[in-house]
Amino acid sequence: MIDTHCHLYLQHFHDDLEEAEARALAEGVQKILLPNVDLASVENLRGLLKSRPELYRGMMGLHPCSVKEDWKEVLPQIESEFRSHHSDYLAVGEIGLDLHWDKSTLDWQMEALGLQFQWAIADDLPVSIHCREAFDPLFELLSDFSGKGLKGALHCFTGTAEQAERCLEFGLHLGIGGVVTYKNGGLDNSLKAVPADRLLLETDAPYLSPVPFRGKRNEPSYLTYIAARTAFIMGMEEEELRDCTTDNARKLFDL
Repeated sequence: MIDTHCHLYLQHFHDDLEEAEARALAEGVQKILLPNVDLASVENLRGLLKSRPELYRGMMGLHPCSVKEDWKEVLPQIESEFRSHHSDYLAVGEIGLDLHWDKSTLDWQMEALGLQFQWAIADDLPVSIHCREAFDPLFELLSDFSGKGLKGALHCFTGTAEQAERCLEFGLHLGIGGVVTYKNGGLDNSLKAVPADRLLLETDAPYLSPVPFRGKRNEPSYLTYIAARTAFIMGMEEEELRDCTTDNARKLFDL
């Protein structure tokens, strides 16, 4: 399996990183993709990439919750890191829109996201998109980029069946995480019409732990619980689902 979205470089793993790595490998996790969030996270992310290049691959981008008043100064620094270590980054991410925490920054978020879409298109790389309570403006922006070669994943998809269909129409894959195991997560209905070849597995660790670890720190080894529940919803054998989503990730991220 491939964990296509994980923040293992955060302080949550400082005390037991090697143990978490070992548990992931024991559960069949072959690769862990690490999306950046802000300037402060770059150094730790790069350190992890250097520590085990056979396990980790990186993404570079500015998370929407990190788009603040100084974003026009910050984003060029993120781009400089992306350009100067280009071979280390297989995607532009984590980028997107988030209206849960601060609706006042939407215009900034939209502009920053559009610029980062342009990086990805220019370099023929996928994007990893965060979308929280912002599907309408996201679809508006995706429409502006329709037909321009944008590709990637809607990370941590938790939307409706209709929103899933729109994402597929824009050529996106859907990243499925711990929410798929939640009783009221809603993905049982949302995923029924989604082709298996458009699904990716992810943990978003340390966040959004699957049942039976909900409320505790998430980690890549828990991907097995996400795979099992997703396979059940899709009416597939778990091994088939694992193989399919691994192949999807390898193709999308050119692994």
